[in-house]
Amino acid sequence: MTLVALAYPSMLGLNTVSSDTNRIIANTQWGPLTEGDRDFVVKVRAAGLWEYPVGQLGLKKGQSQAVITASKHLVDGHAALDSTCRKIAPMLNITIPNVASPQQQGFVNTLSADSGKKFDTDFANILRVTHGSIFNTIAKIRSTTRNTLVRILADQANATVLDHITVMEQTGLVDFPSVLFQETTPPKLPAVDLTPPPPAAGQPQVVLTPPVNSTTSPPALPGESGFNGSGANVGTGAGTGATPAPSPTA
Repeated sequence: MTLVALAYPSMLGLNTVSSDTNRIIANTQWGPLTEGDRDFVVKVRAAGLWEYPVGQLGLKKGQSQAVITASKHLVDGHAALDSTCRKIAPMLNITIPNVASPQQQGFVNTLSADSGKKFDTDFANILRVTHGSIFNTIAKIRSTTRNTLVRILADQANATVLDHITVMEQTGLVDFPSVLFQETTPPKLPAVDLTPPPPAAGQPQVVLTPPVNSTTSPPALPGESGFNGSGANVGTGAGTGATPAPSPTA
């Protein structure tokens, strides 16, 4: 219960910069960019920075085949989402983080210390809370954004989060009464715990490497071959490590 009670904000883990998420902060060739649009891109990036390594932990420590399968989905899905975030961030002049928030890193630390059945149970419940709690937010961004790039990312995130909700439930370990309670009554945490720090000047951008046998491809963006305005595919794969790569200034 304690772990699940802490989990609510962690999927995206970044507070909005202002109280008006509809405020237009830039007019781009892909449509207006609002405060909420910018926060969404940053938050999706932050999600991958903790869920991708947690997926790698699950591949090593998972006790059941269902947890191992869910871990493959985490690694595969977030590698593809990360690719889209890293592409569109400089196009929209958005600075994205290189490390997760303190709260999110706390989940990684907790699961790193877990073992056996406890790992599987904490893994399934923490991730089910975080994904379930953000599902409506993704739908709101998708239904209100006027920016083509943000809309593509929202489509991809929607499919990925639904997939991750499903595989967590398929572990048979989700405590639904507790999870649903936490989704509707989130704890109040200091903003500093929920906010990933900005990248240091000159720091190489962290890249979440797609698994060798990935079945998920990031969606095509405007100007790329195959672009038709649709969302992304979602699949499974086996994880590899996060590696640094040169970062454009955003």
